[in-house]
Amino acid sequence: MSSGLRKGLPGYGDVAFSLFLRKVFIKAMGYSDDALERPIVGIANTASDYNPCHGNVPELMECVKRGVLLAGALPMAFPTISIHESFAHPTSMFLRNLMAMDTEEMMRAQPMDAVVAIGGCDKTLPAQTMAAASANLPTVLLPTGPMVVGHYRGEVLGACTDCRRLWSEFRGGRIDAAEMERISGRLAPSVGTCMVMGTASTMACVLEAMGLGLPMSATAPAVHADRKRIAEASGRCAAEMAKRGSPRPDELITADSVHNAMVVLQAIGGSTNAVIHLAAIAGRAGVEFDLDALDRVGREVPVLVDVKPSGAHYMEHLHHAGGVPALLKQLKPFLRLSARNVARGTIDDTIAQAEEVPGQNVIRILAAPLKKEGAIAVLRGNLAPRGAVIKQSAASPELKRHTGRAVVFDSIEEMAARIDAADFDVRAEDVLVLRNAGPRGEPGMPEAGSLPIPMKLARAGIKDMVRLSDARMSGTAFGTVVLHITPEAAVGGPLAVVETGDRIRLDVEARALDLLVDETEIKRRLDAWKQKPARREPVRRGYAKLFEQCVLQADQGCDFDFLLRDGRSAQS
Repeated sequence: MSSGLRKGLPGYGDVAFSLFLRKVFIKAMGYSDDALERPIVGIANTASDYNPCHGNVPELMECVKRGVLLAGALPMAFPTISIHESFAHPTSMFLRNLMAMDTEEMMRAQPMDAVVAIGGCDKTLPAQTMAAASANLPTVLLPTGPMVVGHYRGEVLGACTDCRRLWSEFRGGRIDAAEMERISGRLAPSVGTCMVMGTASTMACVLEAMGLGLPMSATAPAVHADRKRIAEASGRCAAEMAKRGSPRPDELITADSVHNAMVVLQAIGGSTNAVIHLAAIAGRAGVEFDLDALDRVGREVPVLVDVKPSGAHYMEHLHHAGGVPALLKQLKPFLRLSARNVARGTIDDTIAQAEEVPGQNVIRILAAPLKKEGAIAVLRGNLAPRGAVIKQSAASPELKRHTGRAVVFDSIEEMAARIDAADFDVRAEDVLVLRNAGPRGEPGMPEAGSLPIPMKLARAGIKDMVRLSDARMSGTAFGTVVLHITPEAAVGGPLAVVETGDRIRLDVEARALDLLVDETEIKRRLDAWKQKPARREPVRRGYAKLFEQCVLQADQGCDFDFLLRDGRSAQS
């Protein structure tokens, strides 16, 4: 089995010449023959001036390199796509699969025996994990880490849950524009990912629980010394993996580790986006991801982590309370303890080494949970034949069982044009419906599912309404929001034929989402819908065309259909 510099030689028809030529060019960088004989650890560099969540990546890379060198291997950094939630058009989700493909192909194309993948902002860690699963190369995931908290007028603030809360106050006329401008400089006081349990922190916690990152790697703040030490340790770990050739992703992404991911997702009050990412990761690894299993886990596993938006604290507080290992200790009855990790141990080993922090109140005990059930419920019914999700831990209790009149928006643009009109016909008890915002409809399934409260209702003090869509919602958001309705409207799901004035029933306890229209009438509407002309012209070229032709629905992770095939080789 080839390794190091001899791995994956270009096809010149002369193996010896291929190696000679490779050495000629790499020696231009000043490497010695001793260095070039060692196993190689690739370091995926996702630094970008467009990505403040990854602002510490250059420093982390140096720490990783130190760890690799201390363990006797050769570090080699290589760039990949970098995606930031606020800077990616049309949506970061649109680009996740492109980043996964880029990362996978760079892992295959260049000689490396193991990888440290440094990611953070929402779609980067999922993309890197999908790539690792497909390339099946020993990989350590290293999150960039959350920001530290912000402060304003004596209040602790966190991006981006408090961004959304304060923006709602601004829309409601309770904060003026000058004060919002001052607040904008306080919400994100350092580089790193959102310091609440948004998608970035959710995925970091979930992937650590799956054994794909080192203990405590999910929670150490981006600017703390702990983060640098974890980076060095990740480099050491990857060097050892490079020498052994294991564990590979197919040894770590298993039915047991996916189950553990579900348990942790429910217990941390995690982002609904994680449901899509876990489905995609499992699909790449050939492991079943069952929405009903996720719901069953949520019935049994309570929310234990008291972090916004489901709770009150922030990620740095979770870190100081013992991080994911301390949480796993509380969750031990629900976990599959023999699941392995990158450090050649098991989840049970991680639990045995968890820190006990006297007096901490961020990680609750099972006997006194933050919420009796897990964060996410899976809904089914005639409006969502293949499922929908709701983050019940961040929903208003009084709206979890609700029947109301549908007020329908056919697109995000229509919603934006109508939502603030003074004469908009809407009442607080109505159900706001957004469609054509799913994987194919927009395309890219934007985080538009947490529709703003209509201006006239916001100014009357209304803070939540039932909202439903085939879109996604930021993990930092809150409210009674039903998401990922599948099939989406753009492919002829029942959502496509909801009409303003129809009645919709939501019952989270019964896990039901139903359009209260006779089934014969629904069928008639769907038959008529199929005869309508397309909403927009088909995309004709480029990545957008590939996306439109190949993207799967939310319950399958919105991956591309051709990437679910098991094309992994034993030698990658």
